[in-house]
Amino acid sequence: MKNKYFDLIDQTYFFPQDGFDIRDGYLTFHGLSLKYLIEKYGTPFKLTYLPRIGDQIKKAKNFFNRSIKAYGYRGNYYYCYCTKCCHFNHVISEALKHDVHLETSSSFDIDLIQKLYANGQINKDVMLIHNGYKTDSYLEKIVMLQNEGFVNSIPILDNVAELNKLLKLQKNPVKIGLRMAIDEEPQSAYYTSRLGIRNSEIIQFYKDQIKKKKNVELKMLHFFVDTGIRDTLYYWGEFKKALKVFAELKKMCPTLTALNIGGGFPIRNSLGFEYDYKYMTNEIVRNIKEACEEDGIEEPDIFTEFGKYTVGEAGATIFEVIAQKKQNDTEIWYIVNNSLMNTIPDSWGIFEKFILLPINKWDNEYTRVNIGGISCDHSDYYNSEDLNQQVLLPVFKNDEDEPLYLGFFHTGAYQDAISGYGGIKHCLIPSPQHIIIDRDIKGNFVERVFRNEQVPDEMLNILGY
Repeated sequence: MKNKYFDLIDQTYFFPQDGFDIRDGYLTFHGLSLKYLIEKYGTPFKLTYLPRIGDQIKKAKNFFNRSIKAYGYRGNYYYCYCTKCCHFNHVISEALKHDVHLETSSSFDIDLIQKLYANGQINKDVMLIHNGYKTDSYLEKIVMLQNEGFVNSIPILDNVAELNKLLKLQKNPVKIGLRMAIDEEPQSAYYTSRLGIRNSEIIQFYKDQIKKKKNVELKMLHFFVDTGIRDTLYYWGEFKKALKVFAELKKMCPTLTALNIGGGFPIRNSLGFEYDYKYMTNEIVRNIKEACEEDGIEEPDIFTEFGKYTVGEAGATIFEVIAQKKQNDTEIWYIVNNSLMNTIPDSWGIFEKFILLPINKWDNEYTRVNIGGISCDHSDYYNSEDLNQQVLLPVFKNDEDEPLYLGFFHTGAYQDAISGYGGIKHCLIPSPQHIIIDRDIKGNFVERVFRNEQVPDEMLNILGY
């Protein structure tokens, strides 16, 4: 009977897979030796593999552009990166190398845009999609950008009151978009998204408040399905509602040239992940084209705002198992050397699943375990996988010469934004060091430490000591 951990993975999922392989008994990530990084930097650490960002962008662009060509679609495709997913300069800089546009969500995002422009990373022709609720400060900074010459700055109105607020500040002609609120899934805690304007009100809002204003140019209809772009009756139902609203608006408004379908391309959260990106892209383009032909309207430019899809698969978090505990006859705990709540908060906040793999000991037998962080909080644990609903990892002894190392992979999206990078963490557990990996023009790995682990004085200073 084959009962090594490697046999379990190989028989369950087929191995190796894209991004994961074994070299001399140790796991590699996109060909990168994790053993080397552990020996050089210690654990825990966060890892960002920059080339994956470009790979994802190119893949999505290829899917959409091929679909556009295959269906004879007459609009263009624009890839936007939503900065809220990961604001780090090394991430946005890498995305900008691949001709992306940007989506903002808050007032401080505009300061980020100005920094990028000052550094020569963007020009004033870049598409800027301004989503989110518009506070006074956010609106003032959007107008400031427009008056500075950012000609493709488009605020997306989240509610009808934002139009008058905007026009009180902006005396020059302005381009706008409208966000359509979608109905949530039946099991949701509420029926309609709080984001956007009700689809039953959008047409009347245009007739009453936008159409007669000569200094307002409606350019874009925006909608986003929170569950992501998935091949379900629910998704296509909301998608077709948006197409109907777009068609009605377009017949009245010749300047409406763009349909923004938001984000939602999923990323791999298990080795058993399956998703037909090509099919879904084809269906999106085909449905838009057919709807436009039925209504006799011009096909719009298609915008997406991929954030998690852009950067999620570039990230990993590496831990050391510092102890194991058997608390009863059936449960074994592997305790790692940081807090899961702090470093990958989605794992407990919304029960998000990530690819979890050991770095070493693949030839050991395996057992079912719970993973616990070192904080004193009951919720600081991880004990289920997306596919098999349980965590299976190699067996080891506490006194072995080499400890067991674990990696949570595809953690590059939202985790630092949600936990608050740096700052104060639960139980004063420090943020781990962060390592950036790139490749040079010859394809060799290039590494650098972005941030070292927090030291006590940094946190105590914030606390006023």
